[in-house]
Amino acid sequence: MRADLNAPRLKRLSLLGAACALALTLASAPAAYAQAPGPEDLRALIYYLDHDDQRAVQAEMRRLRAQFPRWTPPGDVTDLRAMATTTGGSVDVQPIWARIERNDYIGARALIDEARARVPGWAPDAEMLRVLESNESQAAFDEAYARRDANAALAAVRRTPALLRCDRINNAWRMAELYQAAGQTPNAVTTYRGVVQSCTRLSDVVPTLEKANDIATLDELTQLFDVARTAAPSNRASLDELEARLRAGRGQAARPVTTAAAAGAPAVRAPAPAAAPPAAPVAAAPSVPAPAAAPAAAGQLPVRGDGRITQVRALKEAGNWAGCLAASAAPRSLDVLYERAWCAYNLERAGEALAGFSAVAPRGTALGPDVTRDARFGMILSYLNLQMTEEGARLAAATDLTRQQRIEVESTILDQRAVRSFHARDYAQTAAYLNALEQLSGSLRRDLAMLRGYAYLNGGQHQLALAEFTRLNDALSTEETRSALQSLRSIMSGL
Repeated sequence: MRADLNAPRLKRLSLLGAACALALTLASAPAAYAQAPGPEDLRALIYYLDHDDQRAVQAEMRRLRAQFPRWTPPGDVTDLRAMATTTGGSVDVQPIWARIERNDYIGARALIDEARARVPGWAPDAEMLRVLESNESQAAFDEAYARRDANAALAAVRRTPALLRCDRINNAWRMAELYQAAGQTPNAVTTYRGVVQSCTRLSDVVPTLEKANDIATLDELTQLFDVARTAAPSNRASLDELEARLRAGRGQAARPVTTAAAAGAPAVRAPAPAAAPPAAPVAAAPSVPAPAAAPAAAGQLPVRGDGRITQVRALKEAGNWAGCLAASAAPRSLDVLYERAWCAYNLERAGEALAGFSAVAPRGTALGPDVTRDARFGMILSYLNLQMTEEGARLAAATDLTRQQRIEVESTILDQRAVRSFHARDYAQTAAYLNALEQLSGSLRRDLAMLRGYAYLNGGQHQLALAEFTRLNDALSTEETRSALQSLRSIMSGL
């Protein structure tokens, strides 16, 4: 057998020694154990061999020996590495996640189809499919909204009803707006009714009712308030005050309201999950997104027991993210999966990280008192890395984060919302988000300060824009700041 010229001799001898030990057990091995380890099973062993960690090598060989009693490992590390890179039994999902994160959904689908054809029996995990389908439908919805095409927007909602979940409440508002523009006011009111029936947070209900007030008749508005009170009795006092204010704006006296039944409104039940969306969209989701689905195998992992945990944790703490992923391939316990998720996140593999954190979060208390919180923090960061801002924001609102975690999360949310508002030409909202970000963090990145200046400029607040660009130019004069000032002064001189 040819020796691997690039591998230390110690590695080859250790592997041969392990093979001899393995041979001693073959005579008593049951006939049913005929399979050999696949590429995922061998990655950890190769990693330990490459790093000359003999204790870990022996431990991993004992595991493989127990799992694959009839397998005889090659004595040559090169041959072993060739087995581990064989494409027949595993799929590298990172290129798929990378396409999703670049919004290349067609490319991601193509890679999934290619992997399915190459590896019979393989299927993408539930979280990957959920994120892919959700992002595809959101992109289709956004495009339809930009075209003011209510039918196309509704088609996207019917494909993915989760677009109208409470964590994406803006979609429901925009759907109602499209209905109204198309002359379908009853459908718009129905959409608002679905929101107040399902989304019980006061911060969701109040703006929805205010929007509905612009298009609903007085009777319809009264019914909407009754629905909202029934769905969330704890909001009654605030809703009474809001209804009185809205009725006063219509020249109507406030009505005494205690319960929906007392007002003669029909009883309202929360919508049950449906297999297919209704003819008109309604927001049929809890106020907090359910933890993302994880691979089925992850839910069955023991809490501890993977002998690699010490090595994996040490690599993570040292910032060796790539080594951490190599050492934690095919996690066999929840604690290793948790460490691997952080390593994946730090390598910008947000999709893989999200799947790992989502599997750990429901069982995190078994690992430590803070692990559930920190796993949910990892989920939030992953959502934000995937530009799923509202999902991250909703989960953050439902999680008891530390002060530092909350500052980090809320800063990123405000940053992303500001950029999106600017692209949507909502310049007042852009400036409001950036002002809140500056107040929260104590400062504002230069690129965001420039964005705020242009938000002021495009919003007609020329003096504020002038002050912003002048401040930035005085701190550091660049072509960008000088050009902004020149353009602004030209505009102001022409007024």
